[in-house]
Amino acid sequence: MRDTLIAQVARWARETPGAPAYTFVDHLGDGSRRTLTWRQADLKARALAVRLRELAGPGDRAAVLAPQGLDYVVAMLGTMYARLVAVPLFAPGLPGHAERLTGAYADADPMIVLTTTAALPGVTDFLAAAQAPKHVITVDTVSDLLADECEWAPEHVRPDDLAYLQYTSGSTRAPAGVEITHANLTANAAQLWEVFEARPATSVAVLWLPLFHDMGLVATVAMPMMGGNQAVFMDPVAFVMSPVRWLRLLSEFGEVFTGGPNFAYEYTAARVSEADKAGLDLSGVRVMLNGAEPVRPGAIAAFDAAFAGHGLRPEAHTPAYGLAEATVFVAAMGRGERPLVTGFDRDALREGHAVPHTGRGARSLLVSCGRPHGQHVRVAGEDGRALPDGEVGEIRVQGPNVARAYWRDPARSAEVFGAVLDGVDGTWLRTGDLGVLHDGHLYITGRIKDLIIVDGRNHYPQDVEATVQEAHRAVRRDRVAAFAVPGEETERLVVVAECSRDFLQRGVEADGEEVARAVRVAVRKYHDLSVHDFVLTEPGAVPRTSSGKIARRACLRAYLEGALTRAEAG
Repeated sequence: MRDTLIAQVARWARETPGAPAYTFVDHLGDGSRRTLTWRQADLKARALAVRLRELAGPGDRAAVLAPQGLDYVVAMLGTMYARLVAVPLFAPGLPGHAERLTGAYADADPMIVLTTTAALPGVTDFLAAAQAPKHVITVDTVSDLLADECEWAPEHVRPDDLAYLQYTSGSTRAPAGVEITHANLTANAAQLWEVFEARPATSVAVLWLPLFHDMGLVATVAMPMMGGNQAVFMDPVAFVMSPVRWLRLLSEFGEVFTGGPNFAYEYTAARVSEADKAGLDLSGVRVMLNGAEPVRPGAIAAFDAAFAGHGLRPEAHTPAYGLAEATVFVAAMGRGERPLVTGFDRDALREGHAVPHTGRGARSLLVSCGRPHGQHVRVAGEDGRALPDGEVGEIRVQGPNVARAYWRDPARSAEVFGAVLDGVDGTWLRTGDLGVLHDGHLYITGRIKDLIIVDGRNHYPQDVEATVQEAHRAVRRDRVAAFAVPGEETERLVVVAECSRDFLQRGVEADGEEVARAVRVAVRKYHDLSVHDFVLTEPGAVPRTSSGKIARRACLRAYLEGALTRAEAG
């Protein structure tokens, strides 16, 4: 594609003006569905671009502080039309994300804020507290008449123009603005489109992921531009309240792709009742991306068991790997391929070698994240040398989708985006993730900064967390954080786990000592590790990122500061 991706909106407005582009299902409001055709999306984007260029010039930032909905989509498209730099954030008041919003907003220092009439009071209060008076535009009040041809001459968007700043979710460090160019966005959307084998004007995206998150933004807003397709989406809160809503939308289409983090599949399988399943038809689901956090074999098995009787095909599951610094997508299983789960010798894996399990000793089950598409992936050792297949090291990525820098942080940009590999040309992105290439497939083993090293032995926190959540029924699934704290001679293992809501609601007294004993026994048995401290907290206490990952570094800080509240039944 010679043009940038944003130019496709105008193309589809000309060629298929009445075809649906973006549909928002308002489960949290009146339950209505509102759709923008490609003609309407183009018109509203041009109208907003006119208003934006009255207040700012190319390269200025425009922050989107709006709720999930069509106005958010228009805000992103209009900002790109005007050659401004979008900063996809969220409306103030999102629980648990106030600090992230404040930090990202201050770092981006936008000239313009885009919001909606409904969200305006909260935005006004936020800006007053931030002492950052800005131009504020309510997207829903911008008149389409501004898009009249005599007032708007289309701007030529260059590939190296910044499209937006994608703020990272901050699982191990403070959020940073990743500079995503129009070339990056165009390349990554094309890579996803090709690996999904999407069909122009036929495939439909059905999603609930937040639009301020990299996967939600690219899958919902960007990918449909590739082939003039339709995206149907809802608010993430609507999904959490009733996950069957997601499945019912999926059932409406015969050629559909979707996606979500691993916890969403476990959550949906556990929360959708047999009565809710009536009428579901998931036979049209072609691609069900599972990314943004470690993919667990149990999640795939649970989802299959729950919905195989409703047309779900096993090959629809599509484990994947990506990160904001690569726009979003790096590797995935191909369409029509069943998930590949491989058992590795756990002791060998700790030593950095991916050795298939032979049936003796401890085993680590890892789900393949497939193969890279349109980019290069290598694994590097601590000395910066490329490692052979089968050796665990840091994942490095090179390709047209890799961002160029962090916003206003040249030192960190050079460290992360300017890495070199001995004997390999060009610069590489350092992902900070540990992984291994085995039989052509990429497996993720953990985060470098999360690795627990006790008595010189490496332990992956997700392995410990999986053991802990099975140790006692009081432990809430996927709400466990394992991390290390300094000791006199070696690091010490600390585990923080949320107490199950069901356990508390039944009024059962959460005997902390009993749970702790069960956890210590299980961790000792399966990992040969001593638990230095175990904390059973109230539900909601373990920090998570916007994509649902356990934020271990934030949990470590809360633990050290004594900010974790212990669970009490009642």
